[in-house]
Amino acid sequence: MVDKILLMGNPNVGKSVIFSRMTGVKVIASNYPGTTVEFCQGCIGGGANKVHVIDVPGTYSLEPSSPAELVASAMLDKAIGEKNSIVVDVIDATNLERNLNLTLQLIKKGCPMIIALNLWDEAKHIGITIDAEALEQILGVPVVPTVAITGEGIKALVSRLGEVRRGTYVFDDAERWHEVGKLVERVQVIKHKHHTLGERIGDLTIHPWTGIPIAIVVLILLFILIRFIGEGIINTISNPFFEQLWKPLLMEVSHHLVPSSFFHKIVIGHLIEGTIDFGQSFGILTTGLYVPFGAVLPYIFSFYLVLSILEDSGYLPRLAVLLDNTMHLIGLHGMAIIPMFLACGCNVPGVMATRILETRRERFIAATLMSISIPCMAQIAMIFGLLGKYGAAGLLPVFTTLFVIWLLVGNIMRYFIKGESPEIFTEIPSYRLPHFTTLMKKVWMRVRWFLREAVPFVLLGVFIVNILYALGIIAFVGNLVGPVTSRILGLPFEAVSALIIGFLRKDLAVGMLAPLGLTIKQLIIACVLLTMSFPCIAAFAVLLKELGIIDMIKAAIIMLSSALAVGILLNLIL
Repeated sequence: MVDKILLMGNPNVGKSVIFSRMTGVKVIASNYPGTTVEFCQGCIGGGANKVHVIDVPGTYSLEPSSPAELVASAMLDKAIGEKNSIVVDVIDATNLERNLNLTLQLIKKGCPMIIALNLWDEAKHIGITIDAEALEQILGVPVVPTVAITGEGIKALVSRLGEVRRGTYVFDDAERWHEVGKLVERVQVIKHKHHTLGERIGDLTIHPWTGIPIAIVVLILLFILIRFIGEGIINTISNPFFEQLWKPLLMEVSHHLVPSSFFHKIVIGHLIEGTIDFGQSFGILTTGLYVPFGAVLPYIFSFYLVLSILEDSGYLPRLAVLLDNTMHLIGLHGMAIIPMFLACGCNVPGVMATRILETRRERFIAATLMSISIPCMAQIAMIFGLLGKYGAAGLLPVFTTLFVIWLLVGNIMRYFIKGESPEIFTEIPSYRLPHFTTLMKKVWMRVRWFLREAVPFVLLGVFIVNILYALGIIAFVGNLVGPVTSRILGLPFEAVSALIIGFLRKDLAVGMLAPLGLTIKQLIIACVLLTMSFPCIAAFAVLLKELGIIDMIKAAIIMLSSALAVGILLNLIL
């Protein structure tokens, strides 16, 4: 009788996809190490036959050298002490030698186990043949070939869970790697095979002389694609829905309310020239719904679609290796590009993804830098909306400033924050076509997360804005700090309210600049200030959880001081 299953294996062997196939739990399965730093849990069956399945963080060894491996080792030790717990050891069939090191350690631990020989199709494609039956006889544990991405072999794997047993292979642990070599020689045959087109592309994208230019072109094209898809959805779906269907309905509601009443201001907002303006009315049912659903969601969808394609195709790890030297300039290694890239969608998952970094120093630098210099996709969308009409003259100063600050502040922190930046240690997977169903499930999960986390804060932000306006608080604060803001930053009194609301939702705050009639210089300064100053309340909560109160205070000081300094400098030179 099996009560608990631990899915274990090296990073990037497909554990998360096998987990999803076995349990149906909606997890994000990525193509780079570190996605499952926090374990996921699901179930097979139900009632008295329910079996708990745990997706253990990827680990190369039971001799921990990173936080993820410490967690994996601790979870295994706990399971060994429990009755009816087993291990499913997921092995990458394309790299048998590396994976068998962990397998032999699990056998040495005396774990009841079964092996999932994953990426079976890819091994055949590159000329690798493994005798699974011979491997099973030698090790003394069941071995099942699987292709997790298509589901091949998963049914056989589940059906053989009752056959799990402790391995019978006897060896001296000091000679483990020698034993691994002997095993590979006995069960694996590699035939000569000419490089495929995918392999040639893989070589070009990893070599610095060709990979960096390709990466630059790819990233530029990706952001063009993101904007193209986002604007296409806005023009064909969002705007027609809000203008032709939702607006007439709200105007009927408005006609039955007193326009100057408190309730009208909260629900509908202000009528602009006698009608609803979704960008300026600031009612809960007008701007409050339009910002997340009409203006931001299309860009969020397009960003996560592109990001998921990059992950599942195998390009992101290559990008990490290519940018390793650059990332060391700011005290990080190449894998830090992954949370940075995630932060372009939303700072919250970006901050959480810093857990893939080995040291506390790296996690602090990465989390602080992305909070200062990486606007989320929602904010990017609003910046494009405000400055896009000016073309490069409006957008280039904003994003160039943020990039320079990213390099400069990161370099300063690298010198003043004590600690080391370990070298990158990651696997480079083969290129593969993303599985459509898995890809769309991943996009849906991320979009649903955005809606669950973002919409309440947008509505809360709109509500608080109206309350503060009604009570005169924003006017009071504006009059208090307005003269200083105007003198040193060149911004009008009215922009102060946007800076205050930036703590709730930065994208909403950027949108509040639209009706103020700011000059291009003022818009550039305001957008940079909002990006660099304190993060939105959702990102702040995650930063507080990840960094702790002391480091959060340090990060806040860095954010506010650098934002003020850059704002003053921009006011002088623009």
